[in-house]
Amino acid sequence: MDLIKRAIAEGRKPELQKLVDAIPYCRFLGIEVDRKGSELTTVLRFDHELIGNPVLPALHGGVVGAFLEVTAVIQLMLEVVSEDLPKPVDISIDYLRSGKPVDTYARAIVTKQGRRVCNVRAEAWQDEHARPIAALHGHFLIKPQETERN
Repeated sequence: MDLIKRAIAEGRKPELQKLVDAIPYCRFLGIEVDRKGSELTTVLRFDHELIGNPVLPALHGGVVGAFLEVTAVIQLMLEVVSEDLPKPVDISIDYLRSGKPVDTYARAIVTKQGRRVCNVRAEAWQDEHARPIAALHGHFLIKPQETERN
């Protein structure tokens, strides 16, 4: 994306909220980025459009999965210098509880960073951080920044 390349050219990290807002599906979901120092939390504000099962009511599983994937990518953008958005290679999502019709939060940890592939774990929760509603394990392809050679 142009935002990423421009930031790298200027020697800085891209502004994460602007990056998220540039993705139409993220704008539709209403994902917000809350960054305090090196700690990053993403927020999925509740909206009735996000309900998958109106009987319970419960958040749509695809929305929760997409939210976790975006969280993992944003964490990678914060920690890893890459010329493009990280691309998912393999993602596994464990749905642990129904997502209630309230705000949802997520955090991700880069568990291993290689030259081209990174392993990431992300968890989403609502009321208590210790009771996640879903967890993601994923491998993401990164494009390392090319260094100038003499």
